[in-house]
Parts: sequence; C-alpha cells; structure tokens
Amino acid sequence: MPTDEMRRRRRSKQAMKRSQQLFTFEDMGSSSPFVRTTWRTCSEPDPDESMISVAVSRWEIVVTRQAAGCWLTVRGPETKASTAPIPRDAEFFGIQFDHGTYMPHLPMAQLVDSSLTPPPASLTSFWLDGSTWEIPAPHNADVFVDRLVRAGLLVHDPVVAAALHDDVAGLSPRSVERRVARATGLTRGAIRQMARADRAVELLGHGVPALEVARRTGYADQPHMTRSLKRFVGQTPSQIAAGG
Repeated sequence: MPTDEMRRRRRSKQAMKRSQQLFTFEDMGSSSPFVRTTWRTCSEPDPDESMISVAVSRWEIVVTRQAAGCWLTVRGPETKASTAPIPRDAEFFGIQFDHGTYMPHLPMAQLVDSSLTPPPASLTSFWLDGSTWEIPAPHNADVFVDRLVRAGLLVHDPVVAAALHDDVAGLSPRSVERRVARATGLTRGAIRQMARADRAVELLGHGVPALEVARRTGYADQPHMTRSLKRFVGQTPSQIAAGG
C-alpha cells in the first residue's frame, strides 16, 4: 500500500514545473561581446517546493542574495534535466556567456553538470585566481566582465560560434571539435540537440501540435521528440503544451 510519503512524492513529481514556469525572469541584455545576456529574478517563499532545471548549453555566473548573505556560483552547462530545490526568499542575478567564451584557468569539461563556488573574501567579494574580486551586480555586470577580460581570465574563441553554423573553413573537423569542447565542455551535436529541444518547447508553448513540432524541428518522429524532451526538459510534449 502506498504510504503518505509516497503519495506526497508522487504529487510533487506530478506538479513539478520548470524554472521558467516558476520564476519571472527579467532579461537585461548586455553590451559585452562575451555575454549572451544578463538576467535577474527572485524566488517564492516556499522551502518545500522543487523545480525542474532544464538542460542548457551555456555556462553562467549566478549571484544569490539571501538574508544570510551573498555568494557567487559558476554554473556549467547541463546535459540533462534535473530536480533542484527552490531557495527560500532569494534574489538571483546571472551573467550567461555566449558560446565560445570561457575561462582558460577553469576547464569547462570539469564544469559540465556541475558548479563551483569560489571562496568568499568578504561579505561582498570573493577569491578568483589568487585575487579578490567584488561580487557583481546588475548595474556593473559589463564592467565586471571587462575586468575579467583585461586580466586574461576570460577569453572568446570566434571559431566556436562559427562552427555551430557550419561556417568554418581552413580547419580540420577534429580541430574544430577540440576548440568547441575546450570552450563549452560539449560537442557540437550536444549543443544542437539542446537548441532543437528549446525550439520544440517554444512551439509547443504556442499551441503548435506535437506532430507538427516534431516535423518543424527535424525529429525523426514524435516518439523521438518525446524522448529528447524528457531528457533535456524533464517533461513530455503534452505536459509542456499544458503548461507543466
């Protein structure tokens, strides 16, 4: 017989939503060529609720602020959907970097499906590569990124973005894949699969029938799309279409 705990977990799993459904994200953009966007949001005061963290091919720096303090986390790419707790009464600010941007001293392969929290230097600063850095805020994100670039802690390989559009000449396929892996921790195939899943989610959210979505996004068939979305998004096409 199912126990109360089993019933609670079953209800929680059925009700679980993606972070994009639970949070209101403010996309603030960026003037830096190294950055895809900057964003901020805040959590609801519900310590018992969990969310689905979807797969993402870009890494980012996330600043979390709570009553207990403030800290910075480097979050690597995620290759599959996972379950994550929702922090209580927290504000978040993030800098999401473009494909090709990476930190030479921090191998991206080690950050895939993982994260790193640099040690704090004070209430408002942290240690990075032997130096003290002020924790960035929305108003000085581009200044923070520029400082990283000038210090040689952040670089950009233009070959990576070009490779994702098959616009690379003069380099062997092996060389291209090596540079993509160095900058992203992923293969071109994995990045494209995640992009295709993102596009499928967008179309399903706009009411496009699943069969048509599979055709438009290049899946072999609808079951193939379902397996992909369950892996990368943590939901089936019907759950996505219904709003989770």
